[in-house]
Amino acid sequence: MKIAFYTLGCKVNQYESQAMSEKAAANGFEIVTTDEEADVYVVNSCTVTAESDRKTRQAVRKFKRNHPESIVVLTGCMPQAFPKDAERLEQADIVLGNKNNSRLFDLLHSYFSCGQRIIDIEEHKTGDKFSGGDISGFDRRTRAVVKIEDGCNRFCSYCIIPYSRGRVRSKPIEELKCELQRLSDAGFAEVVLVGINLSAYGTDIGLSICDAVELADKMNFRRVRLGSLEPDHITDEVIERLAKLPSFCPQFHISLQSGCDNTLKAMNRHYSAEEYFELCQKLRASFPDATITTDIMVGFPTESEEDFAENVRFAQKVGFEKVHVFPYSPREGTKAAKMPQIEKAIKEKRSHIMIEKTEEVRQAFLKSQIGKTVEILFETRHSDGFIEGYTKNYTPVKVKGELPCGEISKIKITTVDGDFCVGEKI
Repeated sequence: MKIAFYTLGCKVNQYESQAMSEKAAANGFEIVTTDEEADVYVVNSCTVTAESDRKTRQAVRKFKRNHPESIVVLTGCMPQAFPKDAERLEQADIVLGNKNNSRLFDLLHSYFSCGQRIIDIEEHKTGDKFSGGDISGFDRRTRAVVKIEDGCNRFCSYCIIPYSRGRVRSKPIEELKCELQRLSDAGFAEVVLVGINLSAYGTDIGLSICDAVELADKMNFRRVRLGSLEPDHITDEVIERLAKLPSFCPQFHISLQSGCDNTLKAMNRHYSAEEYFELCQKLRASFPDATITTDIMVGFPTESEEDFAENVRFAQKVGFEKVHVFPYSPREGTKAAKMPQIEKAIKEKRSHIMIEKTEEVRQAFLKSQIGKTVEILFETRHSDGFIEGYTKNYTPVKVKGELPCGEISKIKITTVDGDFCVGEKI
């Protein structure tokens, strides 16, 4: 039988789809793309925004409409956070949450036997152990992503994730060692360690994020990269330990959300704008060629025009190398959803302004790279003859010519084209 996976959302979801895919192959399924005819289509959902939910519903309906005889499975964060909404999505033949997606194949066998719709969503509970399988490869990728942490204890006032992912849980270090060894043996030049609240790794098992990075650094990876981090977990000790590791990539995606202290307090974030700025200065002083990227929310319920202006000024002050800007999206069950909401048109206007201002900084950074000689891990080949890849600090570079994917090459940057630096092989 043929099975296809459609993944929405973060790198943790990508990892979990890979784990399900490998288990599917072990169960005798043939893995195909979602563009092909399959017997089973699995939608691994995200629910971080209302737009994520819309895309999930759209995908489930599309697969059932285009393949009415196939089985459509809905799993991931959306059914975990909003089980009643997921159950109402009748085009999904099997609905389960991210906690028990390891039961996918048992449920498929049950469905084959009875032909009846199955709803199986198990609630996250305090004291749950880390779960989510492990992997030995990463299909059609040149870098491997490894989930080392799940869950979040922060309860930011706008965020549904603690409800869709449960409390902080860390992968045991011996399990992580075995998984990293398999991926290193498979020849991956780079590994990315990811989690829901990644920088909380180890807080439940007496370790820290540094222990995981130091372990990966001992393997045969040329590069070790981290996913999104929380600023208040990046202590001086963490900076000192990471700075000693030769394979560590100095790219820090540190969640900001707002550069306004009034908004940060209403969001239940655990730092001030000034503390965040001081951290950025420490990182740039400790890591040559460090880049700092972030997420910024606009239109949070309490954000006044003055607060928004302060948010913009702070983003310019830090000089982020890249910013993901998004409007606030109310999530049922969170404190912020009960606050007076800002009009959609105002949120959209603020998004456009923030994007414009932060893109100016982005372009200045890209142009500052012209003339530099850098090492690129090439990943994607395009039909126009260019091949695309990233520097150690995650600057995107494209080069025209026959260069190998999955290997690192030295390139001289010559110009900028949109969101890419353009280079030539030395």
